[in-house]
Amino acid sequence: MSRFFVTTPIYYGNDAPHVGSAYSTVNADALARWHRLVGDETLFLTGTDEHGQKVADSAEQQGLSPQAWTDQTAQRFIEAWDDLNISNDDFIRTSERRHHESVQKFLTKIYENGFIYKDVYEGLYCVSCEDYYTPEALVNGNCPVHERPVITMQEENWFFRLSAFEDKLLQYYEEHPTFTTPQTKFNEAISFVKGGLKDISITRTSITWGITVPWDEKHVFYVWYDALINYLTAIGYGSDHDEVEKWWPSSNHIVGKEIIRFHCVWWPAMCMAAGLEPPAHVHVHGWLLVGGKKLGKSMASDVGIKLTDIAPRTLTAEFGVDPIRYYLLRETPFGNDGEFSFEGIIARYNTDLANNLGNLVARVATVVGSKCDGRGRAPTIDAELRAVANEVVQQVGAAWEEFAPHRALEAAWQLIGAANADLEKHAPWKMESGPEVDAVMGNALEVLRLTAILISPAMPETAEKIWHRIGLQGSPADVSFRGEASWGRYPEGLLVEKGEPLFPRIKSDA
Repeated sequence: MSRFFVTTPIYYGNDAPHVGSAYSTVNADALARWHRLVGDETLFLTGTDEHGQKVADSAEQQGLSPQAWTDQTAQRFIEAWDDLNISNDDFIRTSERRHHESVQKFLTKIYENGFIYKDVYEGLYCVSCEDYYTPEALVNGNCPVHERPVITMQEENWFFRLSAFEDKLLQYYEEHPTFTTPQTKFNEAISFVKGGLKDISITRTSITWGITVPWDEKHVFYVWYDALINYLTAIGYGSDHDEVEKWWPSSNHIVGKEIIRFHCVWWPAMCMAAGLEPPAHVHVHGWLLVGGKKLGKSMASDVGIKLTDIAPRTLTAEFGVDPIRYYLLRETPFGNDGEFSFEGIIARYNTDLANNLGNLVARVATVVGSKCDGRGRAPTIDAELRAVANEVVQQVGAAWEEFAPHRALEAAWQLIGAANADLEKHAPWKMESGPEVDAVMGNALEVLRLTAILISPAMPETAEKIWHRIGLQGSPADVSFRGEASWGRYPEGLLVEKGEPLFPRIKSDA
């Protein structure tokens, strides 16, 4: 059996969930659902990154301990992902005891292997990023991500000997040409390494809210080196060697482009230093932009949008869960930057969901009710739609395997469009009941059956509604894709339900 271990970034516990973090999570969820559909043993991990000075400062402002504060903030993400019907198998928090133990064991292994040493570090530090920058990386003296001034910091730290891994990383990249996708992002990682690697500070003495360095208890591990190890914690690093052996070769990290060097340079080097293979694959996606700026607290305010307006719960309450999932998966190729807008959601909703999919479901149920006594008919073997369906099934499978949900959904909508065109061509509502109507409606019902399977990773609730309305039992997510996603399996005689419109049109002010 094939395996698929997919992870999101762990989201900073001091922030609120917004549509930018939802973008990573919904894509990872859809990929996990796809791999379950094709029968792969699947593990899906998300969680929260809870250490660091920002968290400690915020907790103090709230009159709470850092642990009590992160107990509250982590719950916001748990609730947000529940609102979006996220199917994660595990939710990790870096304040958990299991994570402390894995971090200490992993970094102690690197220390014992001779790749960690003590020195004094001085550099330009962005508090929001919790990261150092070179003067050349700044934009007008500010952090290139948050556009805020950096500060100069100096302290005694333990350092990771990253410089020892330049050649090893380049060799690994050459031997694993799909380690990072898309290729443009892989090229960035390669260029970064070829530009020369400097050793990096991995501990702090200026903060206490973190994981203690076991060989020097005056230090705590810097938040990034703690956070990266969460992927191993979840599969039992340091406590369950068999689980690590089982899942790590199938690891797939989903990350935003701002953290390429952490995941595609630092993290594989750390794994090598600990005597472990690097992760199997890192897929890097772009940013959701609002008014041309990366979504975040400061950026949202700069363009006059309240972050609460684009919180997952606000969006799903206004548009529904599956329409938001569909928009996030369909609107932007999973690798490029994309512009988020309410106008874009409404356009996708009315065009793709209401006019195309919703209309097809309603038309089929109406005609079956009036011309076929409400009972479904079997599809025909020689249907013109069969060739379209077979091609679409192949395209959808290939797209999901290539981490391209937008292409998978685009292909599925080709089948929906072909079925609507076939109904327009034959106009069964104008025909007398009989074999000709039965054939047209049997083919349309078979398209709906296949569509429910094809869209189930992206729109699980909608897929299940369609499945039940055409009389099928169980769930399209539970069938065998390789066995059921082929033409001719819709059975004769099932009761077809009309039901309420799946996607009532939204009136736009535009």
